[in-house]
Amino acid sequence: MNDTPFYPVIRLYQGKEMAVRRFHPWIFSGAIAKGPEGLQAGDTVTVTDFQGKILGTGFCESESIAVKLLCFENRKIDEWFFLEKLKSAFELRKTMGLTDNPHTNCYRLVHSEGDGLPGLIIDMYGHTAVVQAQTEGMALHLKEVVRALKLVPDLKLEAIYNKSAEAMKRMGKDDAIDDGYLFGSRIEEPVLENDMRFLVDWENGQKTGFFIDQRDNRDLVRQFSKDKTVLNAFGYTGGFSVAALKGGAKRVVTVDASHKAMEAAEANLELNGYSKSDNPCITTDMKDFIKDMKEGEFDLVVLDPPAFAKRHLDRHRGLQGYRFLNAEAIRRLAPGGLLFTFSCSQAVDKTTFQGIVTAAAIEAGRKVRILYQLSQPADHPINIFHPEGGYLKGLVLMVE
Repeated sequence: MNDTPFYPVIRLYQGKEMAVRRFHPWIFSGAIAKGPEGLQAGDTVTVTDFQGKILGTGFCESESIAVKLLCFENRKIDEWFFLEKLKSAFELRKTMGLTDNPHTNCYRLVHSEGDGLPGLIIDMYGHTAVVQAQTEGMALHLKEVVRALKLVPDLKLEAIYNKSAEAMKRMGKDDAIDDGYLFGSRIEEPVLENDMRFLVDWENGQKTGFFIDQRDNRDLVRQFSKDKTVLNAFGYTGGFSVAALKGGAKRVVTVDASHKAMEAAEANLELNGYSKSDNPCITTDMKDFIKDMKEGEFDLVVLDPPAFAKRHLDRHRGLQGYRFLNAEAIRRLAPGGLLFTFSCSQAVDKTTFQGIVTAAAIEAGRKVRILYQLSQPADHPINIFHPEGGYLKGLVLMVE
């Protein structure tokens, strides 16, 4: 074993190494006793304890999390390192039955810390990989990631699209990277999810183009939708709407503030053989729509808003937004109706989310039972040493 550090050394204060020894991959700035001058966000570093014993290798960050560890050893971060990680991620998805599935051909191949690659997301849409670097370090290593992706056996890649520019802009790196194809070109064909077909615009859409993390929850909506009138709130490109209609819903109304999203939702309805005139897609603010909604108009409501609290600083305002929407939905649901309600805010944990939904039910003054507690699917794994990776929370409520 090589004890000579491969990279500039960051030394932690005595006692601050305990979280790292428990395999938590984040190191905060307050834990660092000493580091070389001139380090910049994205630089690769070797982290040691106070006595100089190597704890791991990672990328420097620009915010309060000073370093995100890629491994807990002295290791060169190169194409072969990424290949090892990617092959492991692929094999895991293979055991899930996702890599060669005639009913579903879109899935998450790499889920950041959940796959030991903090700051990297890779979503598969058929034979196209959409790569999103969410840290400066990953952005600087995209060439190695792409070379490694091409070497993964059985992945059968035809295109790799880089979708990292927006994440870099959020970190103030406006000119750091451009979106575009790193290999191949656009493949014009729908993707499959549980035999439903969707047109995915990874070039212009939110995140990587489709909310793959709601796959299992869409299937649950499908199971409960027979003969129901359904509202898909914050409907984006209509995933829950198509699922509800596949399950036998009488009528689905899709609402989103984005006109482009509603156009895409209409296209996805028609692609699956459903009428957009019978199942309207309405461009409006959801807060206004829900206030004007008639009591008993819907038997099933899906509330899947964007992250109201992306940071802890936004937490209070975000919680008030969740409470308002859930209270109004519970108040207006038909007797015996179902509410599928979600939060994807990392700053709002499961207990807090359930608490705010409980407060909404009290405010609405109706009897409510929890039928299911929902989360992200298995291809969005949570590292047991990094519980922060469990970002998606959901409840299915029966409202009397």
